[in-house]
Amino acid sequence: MTSNVKYRFYATLLDGFQDYLDSELNYEKFYGSNPDNPGAPTPDQYDQKSLMDLLNRINRVPFESEAADKGTAFNDVVDCLIAKTPIAVKTTYTIDEHAGRVFAQYKNRNFAFPLSICREFADYYEGAVSQVYVSGIVHTKYGDVEVYGYIDELMPFSVHDIKSTKFYEAFKFRKHWQHRVYPYCLWQKGNAVQYFEYNVTDFSDTYTERYDWVAERDIPVLVEHCERLIEFLEAYRPYITDKKIFNLPEE
Repeated sequence: MTSNVKYRFYATLLDGFQDYLDSELNYEKFYGSNPDNPGAPTPDQYDQKSLMDLLNRINRVPFESEAADKGTAFNDVVDCLIAKTPIAVKTTYTIDEHAGRVFAQYKNRNFAFPLSICREFADYYEGAVSQVYVSGIVHTKYGDVEVYGYIDELMPFSVHDIKSTKFYEAFKFRKHWQHRVYPYCLWQKGNAVQYFEYNVTDFSDTYTERYDWVAERDIPVLVEHCERLIEFLEAYRPYITDKKIFNLPEE
C-alpha cells in the first residue's frame, strides 16, 4: 500500500467507533427503561466502558466471544456448502440429515445449526465468491485512509454479509459500515455493485436488510466518519499501542 496512506481502518472498526459515538443512545436502550436495575452501570460507567472497548479493539486486545465464534462457524459452514466441498476453513462440521442439524466445532466450542437454514443461505448464494478481500483509499482532510475488509459473499451485482443474532429487529444493522465500505472499495476499482445485503438469522428464521449503493450520497458520509475516527485517534494517541492503524511498522 502506498506510503501516502496515514491511517488504516478495517470495516468493523468503523462499527466499533459508531458504537462509541452512540454510547448514550445505547445506554438508554439497554438500561434507560429500568434505571433501578441493581446490576446496571451508571451512565458514566457505561461511557467509560464504551471508551475502553473501543481502545481495546483498536489495540487488537484478544477477547473471547461465544457469539462471535458461533457466527464464524456458521459462515464457514455456509461457505463450504456453497463450494459443495470442504474448503480451507477453521471450522470442522458434520451434517446429520436425520436430525436436520449441522454440528460444528470452532475454537473448541460446539454448535448445532438447523440444516434447513444453512442450505437456505448456501442456495441463496449459489455462484458467489466467498471471503473476498477488498481495500480502497478514502481521501480526507487529514490525509489518505486505507479502508479494507473481507466480503462474506460477492455476487455479480451485490455484496452480502452474513449476520447471526439472538434477537432481530428491523434495520438492526443500518448503522454498521460494511454496506458503505465494501461497495466503495469495489467502486473505486471500477467494479460497481448496485446494492448491499445483510443476510441475518436467529437460527429460527431469516431476514434481509438491503441498502442501495449511491456513490454521491455514501462517499461523503464515509469520509466524515473516517475524519471523526482520525480525530479520536489523535486525541487518544498515547493510549494506542497497535501502530498499524497509523500505517506504521510494529516496533
